[in-house]
Amino acid sequence: TRPYPAKARDPFPAYRGELVNEVEKCIFCSMCVKKCPALCLEVDKKQGLWVWEPAACVNCGVCVEVCPSKCLSQETAHRIPFRVKDKVVRKGSPPVKKTKAKEA
Repeated sequence: TRPYPAKARDPFPAYRGELVNEVEKCIFCSMCVKKCPALCLEVDKKQGLWVWEPAACVNCGVCVEVCPSKCLSQETAHRIPFRVKDKVVRKGSPPVKKTKAKEA
């Protein structure tokens, strides 16, 4: 047996831990929300908000696999234990719609 927590073991290769969003790359398409089996994600495209509820997340990695902009990834370690179920809110800039110039 290991003397845990005095000596922690390194995570296995391809270990699925904490979810990370590089919100600068996010296009706020809501694909992660649609595919999440735990319903722990919310996206507001108008305000540029991406919200994750870590206490509800099952670390399955489905959101990472379906993200078209590849802004989601998973760390190789879990979050530290917490007592309060907070949400992680990331604020970004939603993509600006391109408008066609009217021909005169």
